[in-house]
Amino acid sequence: MSKKPFNLFEYILTYHRGAFATLVLIPISVLYATYLSLRHKLVFMLNTAPKEHEKRVAKIIQQVKTWADSGSTQKLTTSRSGWFTMSELVPAYKKTNYAIDLNMRDIIHIDYEKRTIKVEPLVDMGQITATLNARGWTLQVVPELDNLTVGGLINGFGIESSSHKYGLFQYTIESIDIVTADGSFKHCSATENETLFYNIPWSHGTLGFLVCAELRIIPCTPYVEIKYQPLFGLDTIVHQFEAASRDINNQFVELLQYSKDEAVLMTGHFAANNFDKSKINRIGRFYTPWFYKQVQQYLLHKTIGVEYIPLRDYYHRHTRSLFWEMEEVIPFGNSPWFRYLLGWALPPQLSLMKYFETETTRALREKHHIVQDMLMPISLLHKSLMYFEEEYQVYPLWICPMLVKSYPNDYGFIHPYKNERGELDELYVDIGAYGSPKKKDFDGNTALSKLENFVIDHKGFQALYARTLMNKEQFRRMFTHQSYDALRNELPLCTRAFSEVYDKVGGTARVAPVTYKKNK
Repeated sequence: MSKKPFNLFEYILTYHRGAFATLVLIPISVLYATYLSLRHKLVFMLNTAPKEHEKRVAKIIQQVKTWADSGSTQKLTTSRSGWFTMSELVPAYKKTNYAIDLNMRDIIHIDYEKRTIKVEPLVDMGQITATLNARGWTLQVVPELDNLTVGGLINGFGIESSSHKYGLFQYTIESIDIVTADGSFKHCSATENETLFYNIPWSHGTLGFLVCAELRIIPCTPYVEIKYQPLFGLDTIVHQFEAASRDINNQFVELLQYSKDEAVLMTGHFAANNFDKSKINRIGRFYTPWFYKQVQQYLLHKTIGVEYIPLRDYYHRHTRSLFWEMEEVIPFGNSPWFRYLLGWALPPQLSLMKYFETETTRALREKHHIVQDMLMPISLLHKSLMYFEEEYQVYPLWICPMLVKSYPNDYGFIHPYKNERGELDELYVDIGAYGSPKKKDFDGNTALSKLENFVIDHKGFQALYARTLMNKEQFRRMFTHQSYDALRNELPLCTRAFSEVYDKVGGTARVAPVTYKKNK
């Protein structure tokens, strides 16, 4: 049997990825982020977005109509590179589908009286918080990572530590504009095209092209008051977390679990103007330790504490370290010398990390690593955490509560939990597992298949940005398709233009990196 030829590049990425990320990925990421930041500020200052938005929508409509009139049988997709998705893998379908140019990344308008912000789908959370927070406003729900886009959060899912109060990101939408497969423009809200409005979340662009979203905003203050409470013993952790999550007087609720019986509960509020300035912690400064390491100190010292964090720093508290995944990419990234020299440049662009992945590093990641968010009924939190302890032993775990609300006429992919007695509970919890499990003889593929069956059997949901091994039957057991299927059959050309959700996220829909070409 012949040996595989030695590949220097693959060797570097496998055994020296920290050095590669530092010397290659970080400089490119800094240049790209600087360009985008300057561009966004200039566009908003000049107020060119509203007029440009109308032109962009008209261009998309024309492209879709050209496809429809040509009788093309190719499925439609956006021309945005698959490298820029938040999924670990790259969408394979972009290589063969008919690409529609959708370069829409601007904030269109803020309506302070109506309390909404109107944005294009590629506007990201960093862009929104930089614009709104400086003006004393914020979104009801701000998912942590800077690069998460509005379109991705609507077509997929989004959650934050205010989701116990407002629900998932999808519940903060006032209205949505889409272009359907026949080139029709549709404005969708709870009172107009409501079937579309309620079925777009989780649909992954399989009902039309999202071109605009109107999101609800609320007043805010410049700082957040955060209380840190170390908890010991799984029963205590679950009880205290659920109590905090059901208290809507808390603006923010989050829990970091560091072992089976050790966690830190964080509850927060917008700070009043007369707070103790000596307790300010500017966690956004590049030289400070990664946030989850700061939080762990309350656990190690077994002390309750209160801090005041600048609001935008709080919203993006996990961005610099990508929760704790950056430790896998740059093992020395939290070292004081690195933070002071290059902490300001973190994190590298996820798209670049995907672009430079090799077959060897991908195989190692799938076998020895997990990146998953599982949404479970909060009444099953204890059982779910025990499952992760027994099957994965991966810590920290990110645990965040959220509402899964009922839509009219049972529209939508997800629905609140009904127990054996038929009692309804809208409160769910996101268990985010990111890292390399410590369980002996761990195999990622075997573990993921078992985990997905556990989630299905216990009326939970899987975040679809992550890798899935479910077959189509399992997928349809996890997510309700009744109104979605009916709508796809009703919308002109929809089934010809768009694959259904499973065909975009499951099976061979996402593969290892390949090179894509746009349609001319």
